[in-house]
Amino acid sequence: MRWNEIIGQENIIKMLRDSIEENRISHAQLFVGKDGYGTFPLAWAYASGILLRENPNSEHEIEHLNHLDLHLSFPTYSSSEEKVRALSDDFVQARREMLLENPYATYQDWIFKLNSEKKQLFISVEEIEAVIEKFNLKSFEGGSKILIISKIEKMNIAAANKFLKFLEEPPENTVILLTAESTDYILPTILSRCQIVQVPRIKSKILQTQLINRFHVPENKVAAYAFEAQGDWNLAQKLVSNGETSNEFETYFIAWVRNAFQAKTKLSILQDILSWAQEIAAWSRDKQIRFLEYCGEIFRLALLQSYQAEDLVYKELSENGFKWKGFTPFIHGSNIESILEEISKANLHVSRNGNSKIIWTDMGIKLTRYIHRSAS
Repeated sequence: MRWNEIIGQENIIKMLRDSIEENRISHAQLFVGKDGYGTFPLAWAYASGILLRENPNSEHEIEHLNHLDLHLSFPTYSSSEEKVRALSDDFVQARREMLLENPYATYQDWIFKLNSEKKQLFISVEEIEAVIEKFNLKSFEGGSKILIISKIEKMNIAAANKFLKFLEEPPENTVILLTAESTDYILPTILSRCQIVQVPRIKSKILQTQLINRFHVPENKVAAYAFEAQGDWNLAQKLVSNGETSNEFETYFIAWVRNAFQAKTKLSILQDILSWAQEIAAWSRDKQIRFLEYCGEIFRLALLQSYQAEDLVYKELSENGFKWKGFTPFIHGSNIESILEEISKANLHVSRNGNSKIIWTDMGIKLTRYIHRSAS
C-alpha cells in the first residue's frame, strides 16, 4: 500500500511518514476508526514505509502482503468439520485476496468472504501463542518484524491477557500495528501501552472527488452518495456499485416518522409499522445496519435544526411532500437520547444476528412513544 493510494487522512499520513524519517517509530500503535475510514490501509502503508526503508527491493512482496517479515492476524473461527483452527494461518490466503481487492473491506465483508454469517469470529489465545512463536524467531531480512492485528476488540479475554504480556516485552525490532473500530472493549492495560491514532471519517469533498474520478459519478448525484457514505470509502464504493443513494432510505425513514405521528390517534397504523418492519427485515444485514446509521444521522440533523443551528444542517428531507421544518421541533433534548439509544441497540442486535422482524418492529413502535414526548 502506497501513501498516495490512501483516501484523504493527510494529517495522519504526514505524522506517520515523519515518524519514519525521524526514526520515532513507536513499537505499538492502535488505529481507531471504521474500516472504511482507512485504518488498515494506514497500518499497511506505515508497515510498507518501514520495511522499504530497510530494503527498497522488497516492494513487490509488501504490495502483495506476502513479505516474510510482515505478519497478519485477524478474527477467525474454528471448525472440526472444515478442519480449520481459529488461527490466521488457516485463512490467510482468503484474507490477502480480500484486502488486495479492497483494502477498505470491513469486518462484515470478511464474514461474507468466509461464508461464516452463523459463526462467531474471534482472536483466540492459540492465535496469540502462534504470533509470539513467530516473533521469537529472527527477522527474515535482518530488520524489523511487523505485526498487523485487525479488529483487536475481537480478542477473547484469554487472548487479550496473553497479548498484553507480548506487548509489554516484545522482541527486539518488533513493530505492532493494531486496528479497532472502538476502544470500548479493549483492556485498559493494552490501551495504555499503545500510541493511539484516531482515524476520522473521510471528508465529504474528498469522497466526492474520488467518486467522480474513479467511478465517473455524475456531479448531480455525487453529493447524495457522499452524504450516505458518511466518510466511509468502503460504503461509498458499495453504494455506487449497487446503484443506491439515500433516496430509498429517505422513503423508509419518512414512512417510519409518519407512522409514529399517526399511531397515537389511529391504532390501525400499527399494521403499517409491522409491514414497514417486515420489508426492512428482508434486506441484507449490511443494508439494515447502513439504514440504522442513516436514521441516527437524520435524527441528529433534526436536533440541530430544532436548536436553530441551521448552518450545520447539510441535508433536509423533502420526499413525498415531507415537511422537514414541521418535523424537527419534535426532536429535542427530552427524546433524542432515547431515540439514538434505541437505534444503537438495534444496530447491536442486527450485527449479532438477532431476529430482524422483532428488532425492527420493536424499534418502529418505540418511536411512537418518543416522538410525542414533550420538550422539558
